[in-house]
Amino acid sequence: MAGSATAFSKISFASSCSLLESLRARHLPRGLGQFGCASRNLKLRNRAMATTASKESAENNPGLSESPDEATKGYIVQQTMYRIKDPKASLDFYSRVLGMTLLKRLDFPDSKFSLYFVGYEDSAEAPKDPIERVRWTFRRKATIELTHNWGTETDPEFKGYHNGNADPRGYGHIGISVDDTYRACERFEKLGVEFVKKPDDGSMKGLAFIKDPDGYWIEIFDAGRIGGIVAGSA
Repeated sequence: MAGSATAFSKISFASSCSLLESLRARHLPRGLGQFGCASRNLKLRNRAMATTASKESAENNPGLSESPDEATKGYIVQQTMYRIKDPKASLDFYSRVLGMTLLKRLDFPDSKFSLYFVGYEDSAEAPKDPIERVRWTFRRKATIELTHNWGTETDPEFKGYHNGNADPRGYGHIGISVDDTYRACERFEKLGVEFVKKPDDGSMKGLAFIKDPDGYWIEIFDAGRIGGIVAGSA
């Protein structure tokens, strides 16, 4: 029996090599096909693939640059811009409801619009000099730039802005990480915030979506629960 087992192993190995060479000759995408050949079990093949390259590797994500250009080393995601109808309503929401601070306001009288930069920063640390405060603001990560075109708040003909979640769909939402999703949503509900999805709605329990005064969606989640929510996709 030992001799038969050895002969079978040699034949299996030779067959695997022949198949691999055939795939290469036909210029099919390279991967870990040889493991699939060795196992008739799809789960075993997938497990073998997972041990060789992470899901986030360039190998598993065509188009991804594995080594970002050194020239981009100092780049950050600094702002997301929303057009807003009424700055009073938006500033109240982002400061009182979400707890952000106003980092800098810029007014452009000739063009009749203002920009309000809000975020999770201690505004007490901002420089007193207006120009230095601009520079400080533009070095903060992940701020929200609220853009107000003067007059929209009192214009009866103004119907509001597209939030990206109605046809034709495009932009989706921002996400806010909180200490506890359920506790945060209880507070939001008491404050009269409009929900798109409450934490226990739908199949993805433990995360929520709310709307700001202009109807833009905001995902609410906490880091403790999010791992379990997306475990099957990780």
